[in-house]
Amino acid sequence: MQYDRTDSLLEFLDKSPCNFFAVSTIKDELLSNGFTELKADEKWTLKKGKKYFVVKNDSAIFGFTIGNKPVSETGFKIIAAHSDSPCFRIKPNPEMKGDGVLRLNTEVYGGPILYTWFDRPLSLAGRVMVENPDNPLRPTTMLIDLKRPVMIIPHLAIHFNRAVNDGNKLSKQKDMLPIAAIINNEAEKEGYLLNKVAEELNIDKKHILDFDLLLYNHQKAEKAGFNNEFVCSGRIDDLSMAHAAMCALIDGTDSTNTKIMAIFDNEETGSGTKQGAASPVLANIMRRISASTDIDEEGFYQAIAKTFMISADNAHAAHPNYPEKYDPTNHPAMGGGPVIKINANCKYMTDANSSAIFISLCKSCGVPYQFFVNHSDNAGGSTLGNILTSQIDITGVDVGNPIWAMHSAMETGSMEDHQNMIKVFTHFFSI
Repeated sequence: MQYDRTDSLLEFLDKSPCNFFAVSTIKDELLSNGFTELKADEKWTLKKGKKYFVVKNDSAIFGFTIGNKPVSETGFKIIAAHSDSPCFRIKPNPEMKGDGVLRLNTEVYGGPILYTWFDRPLSLAGRVMVENPDNPLRPTTMLIDLKRPVMIIPHLAIHFNRAVNDGNKLSKQKDMLPIAAIINNEAEKEGYLLNKVAEELNIDKKHILDFDLLLYNHQKAEKAGFNNEFVCSGRIDDLSMAHAAMCALIDGTDSTNTKIMAIFDNEETGSGTKQGAASPVLANIMRRISASTDIDEEGFYQAIAKTFMISADNAHAAHPNYPEKYDPTNHPAMGGGPVIKINANCKYMTDANSSAIFISLCKSCGVPYQFFVNHSDNAGGSTLGNILTSQIDITGVDVGNPIWAMHSAMETGSMEDHQNMIKVFTHFFSI
């Protein structure tokens, strides 16, 4: 299936208001393109040339195609990204009433730019865990997306803080609580959110056990710029890379190699969960693929030695208003092509060898490339690549497309960059 690269990305972003829906959206695409779902707690019997996927915790997904040659001969080809984005998570017992309105108590997830969440239409999405009378160890999961603005975090008027534009330190507990409703009756406060959730899901509130509910910016993904060259949306980091990986897995034409699309969760909080890159989840899947295709332990280690991974997480585009923040000779331009991310202190897994491989991929399909290196006076971040190598010793490169306002409620990227990254990924999965 060949995707309309621009409209497909916008649709994907709108269908994926949080990690659970990102995985659900990818799952639906894989099912519609001939992939078979596997269950982690069942025996896998895999066949050459067939396509499979497995979901972890409803928030991570791993799709793969089994090559016609043994992985001990070819190794694995892997593209990794993540499903989560910085946002606000609803706490238990969240209702807080005052001055006739109902606020909801939240906890910050990851590292959002707090100011960008003020005065925007916010909605709510996530998963709800419901009683399963047949097996209390297996509660039923129900996904929920209200798909309409239901909350807002209003900013304090400038009249009460004349120095607000000079800098204003924010309290995550005080300043960032969303307002959900006007409440005149005290009785309405009790269980207000669960009442709304139960109503939306058409279930009895008493059967709800717990939830993972997240706020998201309800503004739709859209093109911007005089030539529609930009894409503006929440969650571009890192759903754009997840979308590109998904397109490549579906469109890749190589039948020789075993290919894996690994979409992890919780990268924004350090990846240290069972569905995160610091867990053995990917290594376990690779072992199961090997075992189910009659590769012994020695053959598995041979496969690891021949494996290459592209770790895809967005990069920082040079901001023309702040040139002093960027390295003087490596400042990726918006629209300048995929970015190879390099760090002397090994915050990224990129080295000269893996960089050369990615450059070769770009050159062979006519895609420009550029480099990101931190300004030497600034500490850099980390991402999936080097975290994964703590679990499994594979060769790989950290890349991403350049975007502005990373971790804002509304980020901006380049449509051409996205097209080019899909082109490189698909080429990687086609040779």
